[in-house]
Amino acid sequence: MDAQVQPPVPPQQAQQQQQTGAAAATAAPPAPAAARPVAARTRDTFNQQSLGATTNARVKQATVLMVGAGGIGCELLKDLVLTGFGEIHIVDLDTIDLSNLNRQFLFRHEHIKKSKALVAKEAAQQFNPNVQITAHHANIKDAQFNVKWFRGFNLVFNALDNLDARRHVNKMCLAADVPLIESGTTGFNGQVQVIKKGVTACYDCSPKETPKSFPVCTIRSTPSQPIHCIVWGKSYLLNEMFGASEDESAFDHSADQDNAQEIKELKKESEALRAIRQSVGKEEFPQLLFDKVFNTDIVRLRSMEDMWKSRKPPEPLDYKTVLGQATEALASKEALLRDDQRPWTLEENLVVFNDSLDRLSKRILEMRRTQAATGPEPLIEFDKDDEDTLDFVTASANIRSTLFGIERKSRFDIKQMAGNIIPAIATTNAIVAGLCVLESFKVLNGEYNQAREVFLTPFASARLLASDRPREPNPNCPVCSVYSTSVSVDLSRATLSDLVEDFIKMHLGYGEKEFALGNEVGILYDPDETENLGKKLSELGIKPDSFVTVTDEDDDEPFVNVVVHIQEAEQGQGDKPVKPLAADEKPEIPRKPKAASTQPTNGTASQNGKHVVEEVDMLQSNKRPHPDGTNGTAEPQAKKAKMAGSNGPAADDDVLVVDDGASGGAIVIDDD
Repeated sequence: MDAQVQPPVPPQQAQQQQQTGAAAATAAPPAPAAARPVAARTRDTFNQQSLGATTNARVKQATVLMVGAGGIGCELLKDLVLTGFGEIHIVDLDTIDLSNLNRQFLFRHEHIKKSKALVAKEAAQQFNPNVQITAHHANIKDAQFNVKWFRGFNLVFNALDNLDARRHVNKMCLAADVPLIESGTTGFNGQVQVIKKGVTACYDCSPKETPKSFPVCTIRSTPSQPIHCIVWGKSYLLNEMFGASEDESAFDHSADQDNAQEIKELKKESEALRAIRQSVGKEEFPQLLFDKVFNTDIVRLRSMEDMWKSRKPPEPLDYKTVLGQATEALASKEALLRDDQRPWTLEENLVVFNDSLDRLSKRILEMRRTQAATGPEPLIEFDKDDEDTLDFVTASANIRSTLFGIERKSRFDIKQMAGNIIPAIATTNAIVAGLCVLESFKVLNGEYNQAREVFLTPFASARLLASDRPREPNPNCPVCSVYSTSVSVDLSRATLSDLVEDFIKMHLGYGEKEFALGNEVGILYDPDETENLGKKLSELGIKPDSFVTVTDEDDDEPFVNVVVHIQEAEQGQGDKPVKPLAADEKPEIPRKPKAASTQPTNGTASQNGKHVVEEVDMLQSNKRPHPDGTNGTAEPQAKKAKMAGSNGPAADDDVLVVDDGASGGAIVIDDD
């Protein structure tokens, strides 16, 4: 039924109704405050009130990079999104694991095995749809994340949990001249540091704690703790079968001279393992490997009677005998592979050992099939979140523990030990993430004099948060004390001679100075090593967006080390395959500071609020600095650079590496 149409109200009657309504309104009591209409308040309105119009505008216009989407990363991303940062990029290689869920609140149980970066983006986007978030499920060290890419950001946040990646991002931010906010937590403790090239100390300006390692003979011959067997499985056996075999020439074994005969035997064992590696993917492969490391090698160790005078000798195992006892474990293999909370029996470990070998063999064979014929041999490295490598290390370590009468560990425990997992606390991560954002406001405003290096120390006697002004750059830092520049290179035809003559001598002004040129592989050129000059840079392993270091060897006022960023030419460069990016600018390379005379001291110095014994000044060493800026005292390097695709030193030099290091510190097991 249609609604009735009301007739129009005459003007006079309408005027009377208005007057009556006005009188009623005047007589009525005022509405309560809660019922009054309030102007709409947005998140941006509150942010502007808190930060001020200028800072808030800079936050909204900023493009920032967050590296790492784990414990700190989840909290930090939430803070960045709610603060209204205009564009946020996230880079993380990891996938979500069950152990992450107790503190990485952006993730849920249904996200397990999915990309941290992608899931974090989806979850955080709901907090503020106006922020543009881009997620990269990738390694920050991949070639796509080059110096030019880093230059596209106003600010970078590090939310990483490993030393190698931290140092890489530090180096890239310095090369791109982009400010970096570094952060980290360990249990209840945390730290935030602002890093700006030439203004503050960088991540590598202060020495890091020396990691704990183990003598080679302890790992390979006389293990006494579960960690010894875990290191053996991860850093030795996995690498010998699927990764990069250890190279003895890169390490100092002078402490093992008393065990020279044993070292010789261990080298023979490594040679035998490389022969077994050729059987990867074949039906007999698991038994060949088992019999070698859990029987033949153990029998040899038992024959060394002097070694067992004060300890119980290991007991060798027979593959077929143990496999015959594993019927029940084989029948419940699927359930077994899901059970990581209890130590597996010997038979269960053998089942997992065989199954993980099968998975790893299929992976490496597929990688070899798809790998370019001219490329390097594909490798599989340990990753605590990679089930295949974790299962192999767990089973191998536990079988070895059984031989030596050592307690077996669960897969969960071995993941923590092999992955160097430090207990993390959600509250600590949240506090550190908040501090990062507070420091970012100062960075965006260019107020580096107001920036603070902040330490979270809840059990300190003074206060919860201890802050100090950023340290000044260390003039002897191998990373930030260098002079950085870039060069455009046509890698299809540029030779080392082109780089040396046209760029270093002519453009940089080295002229007749004596200098060395090298990269992470080794020395490419120096006055005594000139045979590489005629080779193309591509033959010497120099790739786009890689770095080479020029070290001035003159004794009289030498230049600081110069780090050259190799940028591939986008188009042909005419007659010159090597050209500076800024041809009109003549670089002014600083001189190295003169070393101050040092007085003998037995005192201590204060570092980060702790008293530490002063270190010996290694700058007095007469050794040539290594291309990365160190003084050649840490690890010997090959004199000449390896050519791309070469097989390196003779295979018989391979041996597991470990130092007889200090008793304290973390255990380094080559994590990426």
